[in-house]
Amino acid sequence: MKIDEIAVTAAKALDAKRGKDIVVLHVEDMTVITDYMVIATGHSAIQVKSLAENVEEELAKQDVFVRRKEGMSEGRWIVLDYGDVMVHIFGEKEREYYRLEHLWATEDNRVEVEFDDEKETEA
Repeated sequence: MKIDEIAVTAAKALDAKRGKDIVVLHVEDMTVITDYMVIATGHSAIQVKSLAENVEEELAKQDVFVRRKEGMSEGRWIVLDYGDVMVHIFGEKEREYYRLEHLWATEDNRVEVEFDDEKETEA
């Protein structure tokens, strides 16, 4: 699976569980840490955890496994590290406070993702 496909699959997994304000950024030219950042918001700690679990499950189906993860116990800001793709899932207050997309987004590094209209019921 190509790196950009991992980022898009993660974004679609977030959308499937009703993640909000999903952003995919191509940051390869801005940092050596990762090539893509996927950022989303959940409305509660339970949903934030559910979003992270769904990303892990959907990527595992493609034999792509998380290297490290942080924040699962609190559910306020979860980071899933896939090496070339970092997935950040925030609670609403944390997303507003840290504003990652404002730090990393430029005019031309947003990746457009087409999401399905049908959504699963959230966990």
